[in-house]
Amino acid sequence: MGNTDNPLLGTWHLVRWDITYSDGRPASLPFGADASGLICYTHDGTMSACIASANRPHLSSESVRSAPVAERLAAFETFFQYAGRYHLQTVDGQQQVVHRVTHALNPNFVGSQQVRNVAFAGDGRLTLSASDTVPGTSVARHHRLVWQRSDVTIAPAP
Repeated sequence: MGNTDNPLLGTWHLVRWDITYSDGRPASLPFGADASGLICYTHDGTMSACIASANRPHLSSESVRSAPVAERLAAFETFFQYAGRYHLQTVDGQQQVVHRVTHALNPNFVGSQQVRNVAFAGDGRLTLSASDTVPGTSVARHHRLVWQRSDVTIAPAP
């Protein structure tokens, strides 16, 4: 995929992740208003995404393996990551990106296909969205992740 036919190429920084619900409950911010994240799309069809809550506490141990279980659980619950292959497609006029997950913090994601609707804004923003149901209910929810294209220029090494 060349740059002209793949507008996703590059690195994007998370602006906001919100979820709205069909039962009228207030929208939620799964990792808070100050969450940070990156999503990268490469020329060879690989993607990687991670999102973290702000101000995650350091572990009390130098090694995650020797940290108390409660600290490890808190670290898991405040970080989201997956990576794999991706491709673009259009379905019923809607551009989508399909992430074929090969690696993930949540092992249940591995082997899944995460389909996201794609929308670009003129201000260099990308919105990826998808709908599903709240686990164990029939309540629909709509995830909307807004990303800003990275404008960081890295100077060549001396």
